[in-house]
Amino acid sequence: MTPLLLRSMLMVFVAGIVGSFGAVFLKMGAMRLNGNLLSFVNSRLALGVALYLSSTVIYLSALKGGELSVLYPMVSLGYIWTLLWSKLFFNEPITRYKFAGLGLILVGVVLVGLGSR
Repeated sequence: MTPLLLRSMLMVFVAGIVGSFGAVFLKMGAMRLNGNLLSFVNSRLALGVALYLSSTVIYLSALKGGELSVLYPMVSLGYIWTLLWSKLFFNEPITRYKFAGLGLILVGVVLVGLGSR
């Protein structure tokens, strides 16, 4: 594995974390919506959009140095962070089906990564 590919993988991992926080803030902002058009102008929605945009910029930068077939499946790791933040910030349950789904995501990412050798 080249240093450039390793750097790209790390950047995609960071982009997944940043994007998962974007989802958290979008939900926080959505909880403030009340049917009024002006309620869409709130700081939490704006921060959620900004975090998603930042995640995209990081991801695009990572694509320059790696294989798309390896990096793109790594984006799904953001679902793991989102599940953890959902529990932490919103007290959403982590069911056995969600846990199994996360396990399958991890297995899939590992298998795709091994396929790049």
